[in-house]
Amino acid sequence: MKEAWNVPQLRLPIMDMNESIEMALMEPEEREMVEYIMKMINDENGDASLHGGNEEKLTADDVLFVLDMMDDYLEEKGLLREDPKTGEMEYLEGDVDETEQLDYILRAVREEGRSITSVQVQLIQDAELQYGIEKGYYEE
Repeated sequence: MKEAWNVPQLRLPIMDMNESIEMALMEPEEREMVEYIMKMINDENGDASLHGGNEEKLTADDVLFVLDMMDDYLEEKGLLREDPKTGEMEYLEGDVDETEQLDYILRAVREEGRSITSVQVQLIQDAELQYGIEKGYYEE
C-alpha cells in the first residue's frame, strides 16, 4: 500500500500573480506610467474609480489596453508614426478630439468584451495627460 503524503495546498491569487508578472515584463518607463496612472486614479477618486458599484476593478492590463487604444487612435489620425531611421514611435503635433478618441476606445472595449466603463477610460486619459505634463512630454 502506498503511503499518503500530506501536502498543504497553496492557493495563489492568479489574477494578482499574472498582473505582477505582466508588470515585471514591461519596459521600466511603461511600468512607471501604468503605476502612476493607477495610483493617481486611486488617490484622487478612491476605490470607486478602480472598482465602483458593479464595475470590475481596473487592472494594469486594462490601463495598458486603453493606452494602446489611445495610440491606435493617434496613429489612425496621423498623429503617431514610426520613425523610419530609429524604428521608434514618435508623436506628431496636432489636435486630438478627446470625445472622438473616447468613442474610439469605447468601441474597442465593447469589441474586446472588456468591462471598462467610459468613466474609467476618461480617468485613464486624464491621468496619462497629467503624467505626460509632469514628464515634459506635453504642455499644459
